[in-house]
Amino acid sequence: MARETRRNRLDQPLDRSRTLRPSVDPEVFGRASERVARFIGSWRFILYMSVFVVAWVVLNTFGPQSWRFDPWQFIGLTLVLSLQASYAAPLILLAQNRQSDRDRVQYQEDRTSTERLLADADYLSREVAALRIALNDVTTRDFIRNELKDLLEDLQKAVNEAPMAKPTEPVDES
Repeated sequence: MARETRRNRLDQPLDRSRTLRPSVDPEVFGRASERVARFIGSWRFILYMSVFVVAWVVLNTFGPQSWRFDPWQFIGLTLVLSLQASYAAPLILLAQNRQSDRDRVQYQEDRTSTERLLADADYLSREVAALRIALNDVTTRDFIRNELKDLLEDLQKAVNEAPMAKPTEPVDES
C-alpha cells in the first residue's frame, strides 16, 4: 500500500479550513471560561481581591514615596478593577450561556423520558383493563366459595323447613 501524502494538487480544490485566522475550539474556550467564572464566584477570589485592593491602598497611601506606584490617587486601581470586570463579565455570560444550553438539553431529555413513562403507564393501564375484562368471564376461587356458601345455606334452609317424613319401610319384593 502506498502511503498517501498530503500535497496540493491542481485537480482538487483547496481545503477551506486553511485560513490565516487561528482556529479556536469553542469547547476548550468554554470550559476555560467556566473555570474562570467558577473561580470569580468563589470566596477565595473575594479574599484575593480584598487583599490586593487593601495592599494597593496601603502601599499608595502609607508607603514610602519610592514605593508609591500609582501617582494619581487610585486611578490606576480603578483602571485595573474595570479592566478585570471588562474581562470577567463576558466570561461569566459565556459560562451562563453554556449552562443554559446544558439545562435545555437536560430539559429535553427529561421531557422525552416523561413522555416515554406516560406512554408506558398508558399501555400498562390498557393492558390491566383488558385483563379485567377478560377475567370477568372467568370464575375465581372467591366466586366459587361464595356460590357454595349460598348453596349450603339454601340446603340448610330447605332441610330445616321440610317436614320430617317418616322413614319408609323397605318393600319386600319376593
